[in-house]
Amino acid sequence: MKLEVRNIKKSYEQTTVLDNLSFTLEPGIYGLLGANGAGKSTLFKIICGIIKANEGSINYNDQNVIESSENFCSVLGFLPQEFRYYPEFTALKFLLYISALKGLDRKFAKIKCLELLTTVGLDDVKDKKIKKYSGGMKQRLGIAQAMLNNPEVLILDEPTVGLDPKERVKFRNLISSFSEKKIVILSTHIVSDVEYIADEILILKQGKLEDRGSSIELVKEINGQVWECVVQQNLVPELIEKYTISNQKHEENGIVLRIISKKQPTETAVQVPPTLEDLYLYYFREEVSI
Repeated sequence: MKLEVRNIKKSYEQTTVLDNLSFTLEPGIYGLLGANGAGKSTLFKIICGIIKANEGSINYNDQNVIESSENFCSVLGFLPQEFRYYPEFTALKFLLYISALKGLDRKFAKIKCLELLTTVGLDDVKDKKIKKYSGGMKQRLGIAQAMLNNPEVLILDEPTVGLDPKERVKFRNLISSFSEKKIVILSTHIVSDVEYIADEILILKQGKLEDRGSSIELVKEINGQVWECVVQQNLVPELIEKYTISNQKHEENGIVLRIISKKQPTETAVQVPPTLEDLYLYYFREEVSI
């Protein structure tokens, strides 16, 4: 099982969204990490055949997914960033409807829908109208519809945006439970969503693959560049202007700043172990407002 992205380029007029992007994925969970506008959703739409690339190809098991679109669609599951549903449908009716669109056998579809509703924790509300669901419940229904055909490739575009912390934890656990013998790609700009579940993280910046690796491997890049210091309030604006600040916390004796810098930012600053969030700000400091 192998998904290959080969030299993908995508532009709109004078704006380059994806710039000669290439990577190969095998079974596992992959976090696609990037700021808003990095090209994550565009890449997913190209993989799923929703839009066409200007150049390059997507291959699955050495077959071009456009030339073998019917075969690829049969093993593909997709949860778009804006999950569309019929508010007056119940969850069960909605899944049965999607099953019919995917051409699943009616008897098998009923069994599969009930099984998935139990898996995503919606069995007790399967006959409730979707419009009465919480945001987290709707997202779990979105996962269920993406899993109807037991896909080998599961693509989730910003699946936890708008969810509260408790729902995000549930969602991450659910994704992990689906990952065996599948290629799961989760795009996000929320670092904690990929830090704990992704086998490998791909960092996408301005349409290019900036880096890839496990979270442990990636943070090594900024070893010795993360500092903490306690300063008085009047010095904070100057340090924010001069350095990348990943966190600030008020304490009785002053403001604790977490600073990313190759050099010691203040005389009292001490080095601390880097985190994936520090790395994210290191890569995307221009796009992120502190």
